[in-house]
Amino acid sequence: MFEVLVFVYENYYAGDSCPEPAHLERKLNAVGFDAEEIEDALNWLKGLNTAARGSSGFAGTSQLVAPEPWLREPCATSVRIYPQAEQDHLGSECLGFISFLESAGVLPASMREVVIERAMAAPGTPVSLDDLKIIILMVYWSFGQEPDALVLDELCDDGAEYRVAH
Repeated sequence: MFEVLVFVYENYYAGDSCPEPAHLERKLNAVGFDAEEIEDALNWLKGLNTAARGSSGFAGTSQLVAPEPWLREPCATSVRIYPQAEQDHLGSECLGFISFLESAGVLPASMREVVIERAMAAPGTPVSLDDLKIIILMVYWSFGQEPDALVLDELCDDGAEYRVAH
């Protein structure tokens, strides 16, 4: 499923250029993705749009609807408590990465909640850090936002032990 999501992100970076689900499914089939992977990815994308937009449309469309009540910004003094199910499914590495992005001020609470909701819908327990990074990219995509260069670098990190400073 994540390979399909990466393909969609890379080829339809501007979310409004993403075709409707039926057309996208045909394109993904033509590229050679497995039918089950395509179905899983399209269902996941539909859930992403529902979570991010509060509608039943598809990510990348221009349909804007008021966000769900649980997506409203919390008070500045509020603290996110992760229930045991989220802790188990996300794992400490992913929870630490989410906390890092929040403390750096690049992952607002409303986007964090969508990231968590979509990570909970992803296969695998715990979710791998690489998969979480794809989820975060897709959440930025669904909100029509581009992560800044440093965040994008962190999300696209290849995991190499040594990095060359430019």
